[in-house]
Amino acid sequence: MKLVFGTFLLVIYWADLRAQTPTYIADIRPILTQHCAPCHHAGGVGPFSLLTYEDVVKRGKFVAKVTQRRYMPPFPADRQFQHYSNERGLSEREINTIQAWVQGGMIRGAGGEQGIGSRAQNTSEFKARDNLKPDLVLRMKPYAIKGDGREDFRYFHVPMNLKHDIWVEGIEFVPGNRKLLHHSRLMIDSTGTMAGIDGISEDDPQLRNFQRTPLADEFLYGWVPGNDRVLFPAGSAKLIRAGSDLILNVHYSPSSKADQDQSEVRFYFAKKPAERIVQTLTLTENNITNQPFKLPANTTPTFFMNYGPLPDTIQLLSVLPHMHRLGRSVRAFAITPDGDALNLIKIDDWDYNWQLTYFFQKPLILPKGSTIIAEAHYDNSDQNPLNPNHPAKTIGYGWNSTDEMMNLVFYYIK
Repeated sequence: MKLVFGTFLLVIYWADLRAQTPTYIADIRPILTQHCAPCHHAGGVGPFSLLTYEDVVKRGKFVAKVTQRRYMPPFPADRQFQHYSNERGLSEREINTIQAWVQGGMIRGAGGEQGIGSRAQNTSEFKARDNLKPDLVLRMKPYAIKGDGREDFRYFHVPMNLKHDIWVEGIEFVPGNRKLLHHSRLMIDSTGTMAGIDGISEDDPQLRNFQRTPLADEFLYGWVPGNDRVLFPAGSAKLIRAGSDLILNVHYSPSSKADQDQSEVRFYFAKKPAERIVQTLTLTENNITNQPFKLPANTTPTFFMNYGPLPDTIQLLSVLPHMHRLGRSVRAFAITPDGDALNLIKIDDWDYNWQLTYFFQKPLILPKGSTIIAEAHYDNSDQNPLNPNHPAKTIGYGWNSTDEMMNLVFYYIK
């Protein structure tokens, strides 16, 4: 009798222990759906899908490792320095839940994802959650990538055929070749004279003829690996005039094999004219105070920016920092006329391959007379494993990934 009773208690103990172990269906899937699936789905930025139990269990230990180290989901900005509306990151509880699930044997749990077809079911469920449908989709002409092992910078002219002005509250760039397309800058021409720029290379002397034409918007949007579709706060939008055309400046990474690209741009319209027009402020190497912008070989220089005082009061919506492979860290803040400091962005471990437009939780008001200050640290030494040049050599401004930049791009309203 004692043996039977003891066995009964042991069964209850193991049943209770199993009940406490997280399951994929009840505990893990909600976490991954919110934080991982937006990138890790078919056609997404992530290199593999995490939409089904089968997807996740194959990489369970890897998922546990990268989430415990907070390497994933990626969000380089310091969330203690400033908070953003598009923040990513797992809580301690979510990280511990994933750890417990993997250590507990990666139990699937009951409900959902029954048998064959679960992947298609989950893919459709994921897409259904994104109920935003673009109002205008523009595709560039197919471009043949040569595969000559060189970095390739190209301009493309995309007719918009606008019969009337449009108010754009959301912009999305969808790369046609995620393997080779590194970044793209979207601009607006309202002169109708830029068709000849289509397909032209950055090093083509004829490009200078087009660059003399003032653009209606020199930075409509910038796509880099990791960047999301931008959605402006309610009541604000970019205004694109009738008759305007889209200009793309695209950077293709070096490739030894010929390939092709046909990227597209998606616009999401505001339902009515916006109360405030979204504008772009771009700080560049010209705003650096300790010129020249040169990184001597085997040095770790720091550069500083100072922009202001602002002629008018503005409200910052977002900030997008940009450096290349030698960048190590960046920090920016604003000083008001009263001497108050407003934190903008702080990234302690710069990642050239994962850059974001960081939207503030609410617009940051910079009063008239405010100054924007930034500092960026670089490592152009032989000890830097990310240095594209071995041995190290003096580097200056340039568009190639082997050159350097220091940019801060802000969306703002007045």
